[in-house]
Amino acid sequence: MRKSALILAIPLAALLATPSAGAVDLFGWKPFGADKKAVTKSATPREEAAAADDLRRGEALENQGSLSSALKVFRQIAKSYELTAAAPKAQLHVGHILARQGDYDTAFKAYTEYTTKYPRGTDFDTVMQAQFNIAKMYLGGQKTKILGVRLGPSYKRAEEMFGEIVKRAPFHHLAPTAQFNVGQALEKQGNPEGAIAAYKEVITRYAGDPVADDAQYQLGYVRYRVAQDGSNDQAARQQARESFEEFVNRHPRSEKVPQAQQNIKVLTGAEIKGTLGIAKFYDKTKNYKAAVVYYNELLRNAPGSPESELARKRIGELKNLVGADVLRAGPEKAQSGEMALEHRRAQARVDVASRPDFNGPYIPLPPLPDDGRPKLRTTPGAIGPVTEPALPTGDPLQDPLGGRTRPGNPLLPLPTLPPLTDDLNPSPEPPKKDQ
Repeated sequence: MRKSALILAIPLAALLATPSAGAVDLFGWKPFGADKKAVTKSATPREEAAAADDLRRGEALENQGSLSSALKVFRQIAKSYELTAAAPKAQLHVGHILARQGDYDTAFKAYTEYTTKYPRGTDFDTVMQAQFNIAKMYLGGQKTKILGVRLGPSYKRAEEMFGEIVKRAPFHHLAPTAQFNVGQALEKQGNPEGAIAAYKEVITRYAGDPVADDAQYQLGYVRYRVAQDGSNDQAARQQARESFEEFVNRHPRSEKVPQAQQNIKVLTGAEIKGTLGIAKFYDKTKNYKAAVVYYNELLRNAPGSPESELARKRIGELKNLVGADVLRAGPEKAQSGEMALEHRRAQARVDVASRPDFNGPYIPLPPLPDDGRPKLRTTPGAIGPVTEPALPTGDPLQDPLGGRTRPGNPLLPLPTLPPLTDDLNPSPEPPKKDQ
């Protein structure tokens, strides 16, 4: 019985273990030794031929003007024959037809599907250019269509489209301009902070591209607009002026240099007027020391200007009015040596208290009650080296009252003691018992 079962099992095992085209598949079981990696799929010759025929048929319909019928054919090719060589071409035609029908947003999505599925397709550059053109239309004021109704211009959609181009192809020749247009779209949305960040990205990532020059100028222009809109933002004016100055230094032959220099003059004049206004404010509130600080700033930053002459004249009047000592920058009162020492001690306490391992000031504890037990040495003064007493010099076995001491070296052995008496010395053997 066992021999027959073994004879039947051997051919079955050999059949299951053979990796051949006709291998047995029991409920999805793969034979031992079969390749576990998925086989790369490819279209069959019959699918390639069918897709090519449909592609020619769709192109004929498109040339005839039957855009809706052609669109259905191309979408069917992209869906049913996605592994064929005709699929990328069909996807390209889908985007073209949607753009011709005026559905630009859906056309942009169709092109994005092409760049996602076929990043090495032969028409990749054509698709990128088509996407760039659609995004530029939205940047130029193309209205958004929702449920067939056209609304206002969607600069937000333009920002997203240009950002998608940079994301899909960051090293494409259109990527620097697309990143620059992201800043343009953010400007039109009234987002100067986002626009500044976008222009900085152009300067950082695409410094060698000519569009970086425009980004540097636009960076100063956005800050210039922020300074113009602000009531008295000295920092914004200074940043805008520095941006234009950097543009002029980097690109002295640019056609925008005269405009940048004019903007620098405007910003410098506005900054001078702002400084003078601050000085007059402190002057009116009788904070003469602060007013003199800003008057002196005018003398340093705008020498020879009418504002600086006005500042020089007013500083002289204030000196005659309150005295030069009152206007001198520094502490209000001179500190004595004791005051300076106390100030340093207070500052030291503050520095110690700011340490992360500071646990608070020292708090003395009350003395413990005396319960008769020996006290521990807890004070610093009680802690020190322990000194042992000197060794005794007398003979510890002699009577201290007798006055007898061990002659010579106290470490010599004692003399031999006398033997014990009979009364105290027990007999070495026990007494024998009487018989």
